[in-house]
Amino acid sequence: MTRKLGLPTGNLPLSFYIDQPWADLQADALDRFGTAVEHRFSRAEIERMMLDAGLRDVRFAEGPPYWIALGYKG
Repeated sequence: MTRKLGLPTGNLPLSFYIDQPWADLQADALDRFGTAVEHRFSRAEIERMMLDAGLRDVRFAEGPPYWIALGYKG
């Protein structure tokens, strides 16, 4: 509704999913909240694990979804 009125939506909760299929939101919610045991890692911890695993050029998404990280092996 807010988009039809021309209002900005960037600060709304879950605004990343506005143009995404409903299945993406469901899958991400299940991945994030549906696990029996949960342990969240900080960005620094994730980067350290990736470097310790031998990955190089580790980069993180700067926009939503923020939990995407990429590293290269070799």
